[in-house]
Amino acid sequence: MTHPYIPNAEPGVRAEMLAAVGAASVEELYAPIPAALRLDRPLDLPEAMASEQELVAHMRALLGRDTDTVAALSFLGHGCYPHHVPAVCDEVNGRSEFLTAYAGEPYEDHGRFQALFEYTSMMAELLEMDVVNVPTYDGFQAAGTAIRMAARATGRSKVLLSGAVSADKLSKLHDFLDHDIEIRTAPVTGGGEIGEVEIDDSFAAIYLETPNVYGVVETRGRELADLAHAHGALLVVSADPISLGVLAPPAAYGADIACGDIQSLGMHQSYGGGHAGYIATHDEERLVAEYPSRLFGLAPTAVPGEYGFGDVFYDRTSFAHREEGKEWVGTAAALWGITAGVYLALMGPEGMRELGETVLARTRYAMDRLAEAGATVLHSGAVHFREFAIEVPDADALLGALRGHGIFGGVRLDGRTLLVCVTERHSRDDIDRLAAAVRKELS
Repeated sequence: MTHPYIPNAEPGVRAEMLAAVGAASVEELYAPIPAALRLDRPLDLPEAMASEQELVAHMRALLGRDTDTVAALSFLGHGCYPHHVPAVCDEVNGRSEFLTAYAGEPYEDHGRFQALFEYTSMMAELLEMDVVNVPTYDGFQAAGTAIRMAARATGRSKVLLSGAVSADKLSKLHDFLDHDIEIRTAPVTGGGEIGEVEIDDSFAAIYLETPNVYGVVETRGRELADLAHAHGALLVVSADPISLGVLAPPAAYGADIACGDIQSLGMHQSYGGGHAGYIATHDEERLVAEYPSRLFGLAPTAVPGEYGFGDVFYDRTSFAHREEGKEWVGTAAALWGITAGVYLALMGPEGMRELGETVLARTRYAMDRLAEAGATVLHSGAVHFREFAIEVPDADALLGALRGHGIFGGVRLDGRTLLVCVTERHSRDDIDRLAAAVRKELS
């Protein structure tokens, strides 16, 4: 059936497209997607609404069913974090010249190139790297692309991943890499860090996250970098930039490629949205040539001696190579890059240090208080940043009981394990309130 608003809905066109990809039917095309995620019935939509007023009322009713992480006391993290967002971040990213300039091309640009250049410059300083990309969609994509960059740079197709990576991220990395890159997974020690690591000369990279999925700060970065380099491989490290005011950046212990998510730099949780990914390297052509995403820098103009802000090394991108590109890149999350630039400029080095020290201290305070309340704190001997795991008799029961106290207590990792997130937004009183509620429910 042809639909007037859905492209390529005409049966002949659909058949031609299916033949081109070698699928006999739409069902065969979607077969790799788990059946539980595929809808085999029409969408359950309300009756058509006759006016904008009715639609607004309907949407308000739907939104009213949610409780956000400001209305409740929230310790939810696990990839999307409740950091404070300075008002100036929302003010700048809401300006029409940034919000509506789709790609920031010269005919519509009002300083966007410069704003993104300033963002990448500050990120490079924070990361102690030379080159930072215009943001990708999120940290998951940044990790996958960083690994692919390592594979292209080394000409190899095998990677060793730390086992201390979230299940969601690991799933996405498999989606992004599996068809031509073999993934091996390193175990996790009882202390919550990456465990025994074995590679040979067939590996492209070792991939590490710090803080990892348990909030544990990894301490073997230099050892892993030396191991990778001894076999001609690269070390790829995912690090949250919010932690780098107090933790050494990946470059300091030998990482070749750094990556991560910048949601913590001035972006609201937004019900799980508001993400963008960064990738960073030293100024080595073998690595810079493998970036699929745009790079903004200083470039000469048509006027001798005059410089402006714009694309650098443009001919390595899929915009230049089209279907021959090494990796496709399209619409970027550039607005969030501008937002993160505002955040970094506002905070400065001293602000980032103070914030990091606050998060470290409050994380440890929360670990101690929940241990006193009767929870078992996992990996308690390790340094944690922002998150830690606790073990309780029944994770679902405790989370349900805490919601009765107006508290989102954390994210369920399994039937007995919760991941608790603490940031600068949590006061000692907030943590004490959580501990008191946990004590009551576990006693």
